[in-house]
Amino acid sequence: MLYFRTCSIDGKKKNKAVYVGSGVAALCLALLILAGLWWKGCLKCGKRKDKDLEGLELNTIAFSLKQLKTATSNFDAANKIGEGGFGPVYKGTLPDRTIIAVKQLSSHSRQGNREFLNEISVISCLQHPNLVKLYGCCIEGDQLMLVYEYMENNSLANALFGSNNSRLILDWPTRLKICVGVAKGLAFLHEESRFKIVHRDIKATNVLLDKNLNPKISDFGLARLNEDEMSHISTKVAGTIGYMAPEYALWGYLSDKADVYSFGVVALEIVSGLNNNAYIPNNDCVCLLDWACRLQTSKMYDGLFDEKLGSEINKEEAETMVKVALLCTNGSPSMRPTMSEVVSMLEGRTCVPEIVPEASGYTTDLRFKAMRDFQERQSQTRPSNNTNETSTQPFSTSSLNTTRFEIQNHEKQLSGEGGSQSGNQS
Repeated sequence: MLYFRTCSIDGKKKNKAVYVGSGVAALCLALLILAGLWWKGCLKCGKRKDKDLEGLELNTIAFSLKQLKTATSNFDAANKIGEGGFGPVYKGTLPDRTIIAVKQLSSHSRQGNREFLNEISVISCLQHPNLVKLYGCCIEGDQLMLVYEYMENNSLANALFGSNNSRLILDWPTRLKICVGVAKGLAFLHEESRFKIVHRDIKATNVLLDKNLNPKISDFGLARLNEDEMSHISTKVAGTIGYMAPEYALWGYLSDKADVYSFGVVALEIVSGLNNNAYIPNNDCVCLLDWACRLQTSKMYDGLFDEKLGSEINKEEAETMVKVALLCTNGSPSMRPTMSEVVSMLEGRTCVPEIVPEASGYTTDLRFKAMRDFQERQSQTRPSNNTNETSTQPFSTSSLNTTRFEIQNHEKQLSGEGGSQSGNQS
């Protein structure tokens, strides 16, 4: 009897141990499942980033969100130094007293995610005195940030077109130095770097100035690798109307000559102190470049010189800059020089070839038709009490949708000059 009783007690203890053990195991399993679900949920926002990051080697320093919050005083509004299509930019200071600029991606920006990854992959591999230096990035949770060297004098656009309080006084030698520096930066991207790169968005706002007013090209979010085996690639249009080459703006034909065109527009802005998109002369011209092309016929280049420079301007150098700008903005890509040739001409080592302005409407119409159409549409919706409301706003590529189809009959003529039509779609 005693034997059976003892066995019964031992059996109950064993069953109890089994129940407890099973309960603990079930609880651990549940916790593991919950942990897995939590981890998956946390990475939900970053899932597409991880997919995009797959196979990408980040050749740059990874900053933590805590580090950048400390550097910028928790992204204090007082430290905000700019706002772009990518998002806000903040000034910050690292523990070693290095001053940085933190570009923060606006939340829920899928285009921004692609540009963020593109910028890291492009600029982290490149170093040149006229390219902005990327210190690192932050990829944490749903936060995407880029950390750059801080540029004390903001952008070239701010220096040329900003308010009187923020505008710098750029004398002629400084303007020439800036123009040559931008040209050297582009020559490096197109011809000298290991990866041949087309920036796609060269404009005054994307040229930053350091404390010594040295120019540095920034914002590589739209940059594309230039395929050596083809003269151009076909791609979706992205950039700023008024700075985009006609073959790119209208049909998406992209080559390094598109950057050359954009540089030509910036060079005109440097010598004149006027914004290409905002300046509309008192005639039928639609922009600064349009007016410059009219003056090219009479060779009255001094009509483009910035009046603020007065007699201090070197007229010979300024005239060379205008001629180079007009050569760069030729409607035909094949007629535009390479950026190394531009540098040589600006530095006076080679002469600028004389280009006879084309009498046909082909070049002029293609370069300015999109802007004319855009301005006409804007004038129809513009409030009557503010005639200049949209003159300084950036142009959108959406305004090209109808224009692109209106002049498809020119495509064969352009592709014959620009090369094969085969390429990659982005």
